[in-house]
Amino acid sequence: MADLQSVILNARALERTLSRMADEIVERNDGTDGLMLVGIQRRGVHVAERIARVIAAREGVEVTRGALDITLYRDDLQTVGPRPVVGRTEIPGTIDGKHVIIVDDVLYTGRTVRAALNELADFGRPARVGLAVVVDRGGRELPIQPDVVGKHVEVPAGGRVDVFVTELDGRDEVVVAGAPRA
Repeated sequence: MADLQSVILNARALERTLSRMADEIVERNDGTDGLMLVGIQRRGVHVAERIARVIAAREGVEVTRGALDITLYRDDLQTVGPRPVVGRTEIPGTIDGKHVIIVDDVLYTGRTVRAALNELADFGRPARVGLAVVVDRGGRELPIQPDVVGKHVEVPAGGRVDVFVTELDGRDEVVVAGAPRA
């Protein structure tokens, strides 16, 4: 049994998508004042870095960046195993009064974002929190919606979306893997 796979964003398309997302984030924030990008480990951190580079090139401003590892905030932590691998959480400075954009690769059930919101609350009280995702695949279990979306994708039952980034995977690509076929 093999998965049916299709590339929905190649490297160039992903680059254009992140560029458009950067512009939309700046526009929604009315500029870069008080803006902070916080990526969810692992791929969200790399996506946030790339968006920040686009903003720096276009606006001439270095946007503050951070990283969240939501492992210990998961609502299914007991199913992860006895020793979950916990990554780095790094929030530079204060988030009080900032416009924080949580950045992730794929939005599905909303549970990862809920965990990120819970962890972020431990660091202070931002003026506003937004959500930017490369792919919104639908299938929400919680009332969480993104503010900035790179691409909306319909995914068949049992399917998944994989976002590959050069920094971790050696290539830039977004793939939809369908349900296994006989």
